[in-house]
Amino acid sequence: MPEQNALLRLENLSVRYRGREREVEAVREVSLSLAAGETLGLAGESGCGKSTVAMSVLRLLPTSAQVSGEILLDGEDVATMKWGRLRAVRWTTAAIVFQGAMHALNPVRRVRDQIAEPIVLHGSRQPSTAELRKRVNELLAQVELPAAKGDAYPHELSGGQKQRVMIAMALACEPRLIIADEPTTALDVIVQAQVLDLMTSLVAKQDIGLIMISHDLAVLASTCQRLAVMYEGRIVEEGAAASIIAEPTHEHTKALAAAFPTVGDPAYRYAPATNSALGLPEPPTADETGAAPAEPLLRTEDLRVTFEGRGRAVTHAVAGVDLEVRPGEIVALVGQSGSGKTTLARAILGLQPPTSGRVVYDGAPVPTSSGGLKAYRRQVQLVLQDPTSALNPRHSVYESVAEGLRIHRVEGDERELVAAALEGAELRPPEEFMPLLPHQLSGGQRQRVVIAGALALEPRLLVADEPVASLDASVRGEILALLLRLRAKLDLAALVITHDLGLAWNIADRVAVMYQGELVEVGPVDEVLREPTHDYTRSLLAALPSTRPQT
Repeated sequence: MPEQNALLRLENLSVRYRGREREVEAVREVSLSLAAGETLGLAGESGCGKSTVAMSVLRLLPTSAQVSGEILLDGEDVATMKWGRLRAVRWTTAAIVFQGAMHALNPVRRVRDQIAEPIVLHGSRQPSTAELRKRVNELLAQVELPAAKGDAYPHELSGGQKQRVMIAMALACEPRLIIADEPTTALDVIVQAQVLDLMTSLVAKQDIGLIMISHDLAVLASTCQRLAVMYEGRIVEEGAAASIIAEPTHEHTKALAAAFPTVGDPAYRYAPATNSALGLPEPPTADETGAAPAEPLLRTEDLRVTFEGRGRAVTHAVAGVDLEVRPGEIVALVGQSGSGKTTLARAILGLQPPTSGRVVYDGAPVPTSSGGLKAYRRQVQLVLQDPTSALNPRHSVYESVAEGLRIHRVEGDERELVAAALEGAELRPPEEFMPLLPHQLSGGQRQRVVIAGALALEPRLLVADEPVASLDASVRGEILALLLRLRAKLDLAALVITHDLGLAWNIADRVAVMYQGELVEVGPVDEVLREPTHDYTRSLLAALPSTRPQT
């Protein structure tokens, strides 16, 4: 670990949070250093303390935090800085790219004004209006955005563009250190690759230090020279990225590496990482995956959804899609953000009226009447991306699962039906979970409650929109294993919407690749992801982060 001329040095950093009932030791005696021009990846799951380490560097922790140890930023102890000095150091010496650009940007201010704000508040002198505009345009160019985007509001930008704006804000006062907290979470693989390339390029050109925080070892390995793995507040493994990726020694590092499958590797086919005693069901045979029944459970016929925008501009969000899902089959619908995946799912669920074409379920067109749609949606249930947002924070687990039963007036003993649904989602014993509120559950448990709410209505098809995108690496594998077990036990079909090709390789029978509203490639997962025929599919595969580290 380099010590000479360290840009940042942490010595025995510990952070405790005082709670009403107990004290939580979030960070335990962490020692790290980083030199200018160096990249360090900090890996670990939610709750391991990695974001607390990042926030402590600029004293951004809540007042309930008790910090001990040394934090030396450019040789200066952050803990002893007076408020004026600390305010000057923020943005100018070190800056943070916060997680979730969608929520970090002010929705009612233009992008240009938000990039300019750090310059106005933290710059050494007050620039003129012309100087400020010129500087913002330079920053937009550095993150490869046209100057015109500065006049946009956040909602007018894509996820990747919003993330670039956050990076431009971090660069505004020319800091020597950038800390990026999960900068590619929820981005599709192509935009993720672009953001990672941009950050690597900025480090090389401007000789800044970069700490990148993520739970995805592949993302860190493709960007960082060194890796440090955190577990329960401690650094459990640290060293060159090449050696840690090739030969991890700690069990937690091994689990993180196994959680993200290698597309094309037979060892990961129908084999998400799981420690459950229930194990994994037998993978379907070639006959089962290849034989098509006379009638698909669900199909779309030349489905089209068109939107009119400003100036009567027409967007063909779904452009003549023909898609089938067979009973008991898992189909992955993959593509970039904006490719039309979610609009197609909304049309399938009857939430978005199609412009033309039709959706056929169990041999009959999906009804358009409210009563008919209600009966249809009992058979076709939606599993949302973010379980925290999907669950009412004031409703107990019991209330959340029972809600669908009450809406559809399902006959039978409600408590027994809720218990059966929780049992099906593998929340056992169900009685222990029923009184709990969402904040008392882990991320994986919350997603299981969402799945239980769907299972309570005994559907034949789940439409799952990015079902593991917001979950930790280890939890991700457990939820995917659950979907495979539900398919084996209940003959439950699933249409899984994702930008994660690893998920498709892990659990799907067939994959449909969507690009600019069209399905450009559909077929068995083994064929499409091993030998793609369309250039867009090849570009998705090429953009996957590599575990070959930076040199």
